[in-house]
Amino acid sequence: MKSLLKLGAAAALMLAAFGAAQAQETKTVIEAGHLLAVPGNGYLKDRSVTIENGKIVSVERGFRDQPSDVRVVNLRDAYVLPGLIDSHVHLTSEFSPTSRVRMLSDSEVDLALNGASHAYKTLLAGFTTVQDVGGANEAIFSLRDAVRSGKVAGPRIRASGSAVTPTGGHGDANGFSPALTKIFTGPNACNGADDCRRAVRETIRSGADVIKITATGGVLSNTKAGLEQQFFDDEIAAIVDTAAMMGRKVTAHAHGKGGIEAALRNGVQSIEHGTYLDDETIALFKETGGTLVPTVLAGVTVTGWTEQPWLPAPSREKAAIVGPLMLDMLSRAREGGVNVAFGTDTGVSKHGDNSQEFDLMVQAGYTPEEAIRTATIVAAEHVEMSDQIGTIEAGKFADMVVLRNDPLQDVSALRAIRLVIKDGKEYRPQ
Repeated sequence: MKSLLKLGAAAALMLAAFGAAQAQETKTVIEAGHLLAVPGNGYLKDRSVTIENGKIVSVERGFRDQPSDVRVVNLRDAYVLPGLIDSHVHLTSEFSPTSRVRMLSDSEVDLALNGASHAYKTLLAGFTTVQDVGGANEAIFSLRDAVRSGKVAGPRIRASGSAVTPTGGHGDANGFSPALTKIFTGPNACNGADDCRRAVRETIRSGADVIKITATGGVLSNTKAGLEQQFFDDEIAAIVDTAAMMGRKVTAHAHGKGGIEAALRNGVQSIEHGTYLDDETIALFKETGGTLVPTVLAGVTVTGWTEQPWLPAPSREKAAIVGPLMLDMLSRAREGGVNVAFGTDTGVSKHGDNSQEFDLMVQAGYTPEEAIRTATIVAAEHVEMSDQIGTIEAGKFADMVVLRNDPLQDVSALRAIRLVIKDGKEYRPQ
């Protein structure tokens, strides 16, 4: 209870610490020289976007004189895109040489305040919505609610909280002494279908918007448990059925082919990472309508850590195997027609660097506009918010990213943000 009170007080001060964004007037008109209103359809030239109360009211041709009580933002020389969406982040953490030590010292309040700082960096990088798939429940749900209520400046957050994991699996406490393992093991570790149903229900009771499971082993868990399937099929099916009964979808961390396919066969709607997918897996994605969130940036990041002594030996070994495979994985997924939603696994990489994933997508064969579409239209569908975000159209949240240069010519332009607009409020990177 004390931690909740501290968190509430800290959250109330956070907006002042960052500096409040410019307050929105009753009506604002954005004059956009190049408007990528619906990524995939190319630019609309010379459009006026009218905003009231945080929502887009209209998108009209040309520019015209406005009444004196209407605020006009002249972006006639700029490129205006919908607010970007990252479908896989971890806002309350950022991996570093001290990460495992900080597990012994950081409180939920520390995690929430770290998350507020990371959220602001993410917003300034042009990401107005994120899906956080794996964070301490109290911290991430409190941060989500603080952003929603306007106490903290950051992207709107859809959060899973802690992942549902098999005992000893990727999401469990691994590599600690028996005494510490007992302390760090949460209620989301489960064994058998019935116990996994319990874990899902507890996760939803805690506040989860979506259920994340660790269907296979993972790179950064300090255990030599491999990268293949770790839940039994009946456990996955029980998780999916329980989540559906309570109005939630399920996404699965999965590297190994067997684990990816078991998740898709048993009703999991999306796969995070997907490293070892092959032609059979791609066919199953298309058959089930599953979505891939590729997180290539995380693979590139961990590849650079394979010689670092601070990374536990099992993780170094897995990083050396998995990291170099992920760019080719994404290329094969694109060629195979897999539905891909943008996601970075930021928190492995540094917060605010999310747009580096676009460069990697282009290396994998995407055009810049195709890559942007995965972070707008496709990601909006993936996070179940396509009626609210993902395009610049009347009725949707007034979320926009303003660039100096044309990202359809050079996707790295997405790393030079001029202005971010979220809910009609303006945020200017330093």
